[in-house]
Amino acid sequence: MAKRYLDPKADLTFKKVFGEHPDLVISLLNALLPLKKGEEIQSVEYLTPEMVPDNPLRKFSIVDVRCKDQRGRQFIVEMQMVWSPEFMQRVMFNSAKAYVRQLDKKEDYRLLEPVYSLNLVNDVFLKDVPEYYHYYRMVHEKHTEKVIDGLHLVFVELPKFTPHTMNEKKMQVLWLRYLTEIYGYMETVPQELLDNPEINKAMEVVEESAFSPEQLLGYDKFWDIIRTETTLYNSGVRQGREEGEAIGLEKGREEGRAEGREEGREEGRAEGRKEGLRQTAHNLKSMGLGIADIQKATGLSEEEIRDL
Repeated sequence: MAKRYLDPKADLTFKKVFGEHPDLVISLLNALLPLKKGEEIQSVEYLTPEMVPDNPLRKFSIVDVRCKDQRGRQFIVEMQMVWSPEFMQRVMFNSAKAYVRQLDKKEDYRLLEPVYSLNLVNDVFLKDVPEYYHYYRMVHEKHTEKVIDGLHLVFVELPKFTPHTMNEKKMQVLWLRYLTEIYGYMETVPQELLDNPEINKAMEVVEESAFSPEQLLGYDKFWDIIRTETTLYNSGVRQGREEGEAIGLEKGREEGRAEGREEGREEGRAEGRKEGLRQTAHNLKSMGLGIADIQKATGLSEEEIRDL
């Protein structure tokens, strides 16, 4: 019987690959983080993620993998399937919280170690930027060589990755190919991935035979939820754009065509995003999720959710 592999981007598989195998998360971090020569990670100790009530949408409210290395540097790794503008703020919040929690009130600030947040996004959020790799840190506005070391935020737009046109490190290419070319219940895998010992091990971890029937049901349910969320979010944004253009055209006749169209689009986009969240909340409510979980997933107030 031929081997079949699950998609490593799913919540179940991603945490199994990188949350249970230190050598694999070390390889991923060394390949994708902007670490200078001599700063490579040699060993890691897993840290307990933020604990929240277990629910099908925990992807939106819990960090996937947290660990620290031999120097005390902390690393947060997240796989984000559906992009929303609030995600970047959540990344900043989680990173800052991890940085602050290193010390108690009696300790010296000089003991603080950097926090690196690696965010793998299965969506495009910077449509006007061709690069897929985005590195944020605190730098002097004019003298960019002046840096305040502390928080390092990396976002990778997986759909933009094209290995044939880039000049990344070998392991960076292999890990990104692993995350972008392996789909659910896949039987044929590129040989160059299997030839690398680390990627080969990561492939073994996501073999279908390694999971129980109950886990496979959860795996399939995860993708059903992601498809629903993507559809609802996109339909809400699309509806908002259409309504916004209509409003913009009407205001343009009264106040000036150019100004009205732009204002209408912005209002429409905002209303579209809001409507998308309402539709998502309604869908989750019908699935039986509690109000607190729906609030974490959508950001809506308790009153808004009860009124649905």
